[in-house]
Amino acid sequence: MLTITSTDNPRVKLARRLRERRGRAKQAQFLLEGIRLVRDAVQSGVQPEVIFFVPDQLAEQETATTLLAELQQRGVECLACTPAVLATLAETVTPQGIVAVMPWPALPWPVNAKLTLILDQVRDPGNAGTLLRSAEAAGVDGVIFAPESVDPFNDKSVRAGMGAHFRLPLRVCGTWSAVRALLTPEPPIYIATAEAVRAYDQVDWRQSVALIIGGEATGASNEARSLAQPLTIPMHGRAESLNAAIAGAIILFEAARQRRNAPPAIDSNATCG
Repeated sequence: MLTITSTDNPRVKLARRLRERRGRAKQAQFLLEGIRLVRDAVQSGVQPEVIFFVPDQLAEQETATTLLAELQQRGVECLACTPAVLATLAETVTPQGIVAVMPWPALPWPVNAKLTLILDQVRDPGNAGTLLRSAEAAGVDGVIFAPESVDPFNDKSVRAGMGAHFRLPLRVCGTWSAVRALLTPEPPIYIATAEAVRAYDQVDWRQSVALIIGGEATGASNEARSLAQPLTIPMHGRAESLNAAIAGAIILFEAARQRRNAPPAIDSNATCG
């Protein structure tokens, strides 16, 4: 088995461009690091384009060797490399010995979505990934990254999402017009703010609805506020606000609770253009 020993190898240099947002957008690919995440992607039906791996790090791990054998059988190019080469592709301090070049997931946008999450100016990748993970767990139909939000395929976002990227329809929108085009017919839209009077559990989440979660530093944009009805999470103590990922999870699981306990009637004639 040939082993890549140079960081100047053309395949490695091309993959390394995916560490930057511009490179990911240009190639419609991203890097996925770690045995568990690569396995989750494969089990979700997404096939890697290329695998870079360190043989000695994976030789004693049955899960890893089984995964590599399966991918090779499927025709995925698996390239052995040295730890130094892999380190130029990995973002973690201690790489697990495997990095995959993945295509952007292409799950179709849901028709007549019942619950849509919109991230507005959410710039922290860990919060974005955690929101995706919570969204999938709470039964969200699709997630929209509105203008000025973090790249959902940022390494930290992908790791925090724990596989949600492969199971949840995602769209990145450069304008609010593009956001609204995905919300057709436009449902009631709510936005979480600290100043609102209406509590999040006073909303009927059983209807078709969209929820906007604003960014950590500046909150929601003026465009988002103009589209949505404000709601808040009542709090005791002296904290002024909650972390965006925590606030989003609280509201999304209230929606899940309502839907689980009293599911609404479904209009079979409703369609989404």
